[in-house]
Amino acid sequence: MLSSRLSSLGTWLLGLALCAAFVPAQASTGTTCKFTPSVGQSGKDVVWVPTPDGVVDRMLRMAQVTPEDYVIDLGSGDGKIVIMAAQRFKVRGHGIEYNPDMVDLSRCLSREAGVTGMTRFDQGDIFKSDFSQASVITMYLLPGLNLRLRPILFRNMKPGVRVVSHQFTMGEWQPDETSNIDGKTAYFWVIPANAGGDWRLSWRGETGEAGADMTIEQTFQKIEGRARFGGLEAGLRDARLRGDRITFELMDDQGALRTFTGRVQGDRIEGTAVGPQNRSVIFTAVRRGAAPPIRGAGD
Repeated sequence: MLSSRLSSLGTWLLGLALCAAFVPAQASTGTTCKFTPSVGQSGKDVVWVPTPDGVVDRMLRMAQVTPEDYVIDLGSGDGKIVIMAAQRFKVRGHGIEYNPDMVDLSRCLSREAGVTGMTRFDQGDIFKSDFSQASVITMYLLPGLNLRLRPILFRNMKPGVRVVSHQFTMGEWQPDETSNIDGKTAYFWVIPANAGGDWRLSWRGETGEAGADMTIEQTFQKIEGRARFGGLEAGLRDARLRGDRITFELMDDQGALRTFTGRVQGDRIEGTAVGPQNRSVIFTAVRRGAAPPIRGAGD
């Protein structure tokens, strides 16, 4: 059984190029399901094109799905991603698909695969649907729809939610990983916490309590910052944010280099700082004032 997905097309020529790039879909081959989809069939601002099994498998592996996850596939076509997630990875999933015939086909194929207890398929508009309960989001949508979804993902999804897109990017939001599978591409992102703004950073140093005023600037998941010790200002080194996990290095006013690793929890960061002689201490940071919007996230 080949995968089937919905992909919005910006132009007629691009639609032809996409359809020519894949083998004909045969989602119902070997099944008793009544509906047989065809490549290029129209939908709501979309046409249907298939995704190879290897790409689906790689997308799920990029997201590192486990039985504790809940996968929601936006524009789920014949339900292949949700069904494969249940079969191969024992993951519960939910497909949202506009075409009612494809929804019925997905349910039929799920029954035949024996995974109806782990899967759900609903007819609906992805832009009017609530998918905030997902821990993993998958999609095969062209850039225009991806860009419409981007601010919704940042606004509604929790930090740490994984997002995987077949073939198309999220504009200026750079992926955390890119994989190429037999000439086809999958992109992976992690929804970041909001770490921007002004913070009071505190830890216990070699001579007692220590701290600094810290400012972090954030664009999507990319962060940079600086810390102030009175008249001394030092830049954060190797600052990184992945979901709600933040890491950076900072050389303090005594010349001690420390590695900070923590978790962003609203207006507070807590974690450990490793300094000279690999001595580990607890650190905290408390945000001063409101969190600024994440640059790019609302565009």
